[in-house]
Amino acid sequence: MKTVYDFTVRDRMGNEKQLSDYSGKVLLVVNTATGCGFTPHYEPLEAMYRDLKDKGFEILDFPCNQFANQAPGDADEIHSFCTLKFGADFSQFAKIDVNGETADPLFAFLATQKPFAGFGKGLKNAALGKFSDMNNKKYGDKAYIKWNFTKFLIDREGKVIARFEPTTDMNEVRAAVEKIL
Repeated sequence: MKTVYDFTVRDRMGNEKQLSDYSGKVLLVVNTATGCGFTPHYEPLEAMYRDLKDKGFEILDFPCNQFANQAPGDADEIHSFCTLKFGADFSQFAKIDVNGETADPLFAFLATQKPFAGFGKGLKNAALGKFSDMNNKKYGDKAYIKWNFTKFLIDREGKVIARFEPTTDMNEVRAAVEKIL
C-alpha cells in the first residue's frame, strides 16, 4: 500500500526531497498562505512544533496561491514573512498547486486518502464553503483541497490518519498529534 513516504517533493530552494527521510516521524502536512484569514495558524503550528519536535514530530509547510491569490510572494518572501512574523522554524517547501491538473501528487494522494467532509457548522463556516465552492469550481473533480491551512496528520508508518480543515480548532489538531506521538 502506498504511503506518504513514497513521494518526492521540492524544498523551498527547489531541490528534491524524499519524504522517506521523515520515516518514523509523525507529520502534519499543511498547505499555507501568507495573506489568508487563517494565516495566524502559523502561531499555534510553531508552538506545537517547538513543543513536540523532540518527540518525533515534524510540520511540512507547502505554500499555495490557488485560493484567492493569498500567497503571491516567491519562496524567499514567503519564508521571510513566516520566520519574521511567526518565528516559524519547521520545514517549508516550494510553492505548489494543490488542485487541478497541476496539483502536486502528494496533495492529490492526501486528499483521496481523507476526502473533504465539510467545514463544520455555523454561519462563518457556511460562508467559507460558498466562497470555496466558487473558487474551486474551475478544478472540477480535482478540487482536492478546499482552502488554505488544510492539515493532514500522518502516523509514523506514513499513513494518512486525519484531515483537519482550516476551521478546525487548533487545540483539536494538537490533541490529535499528541495522541499518536
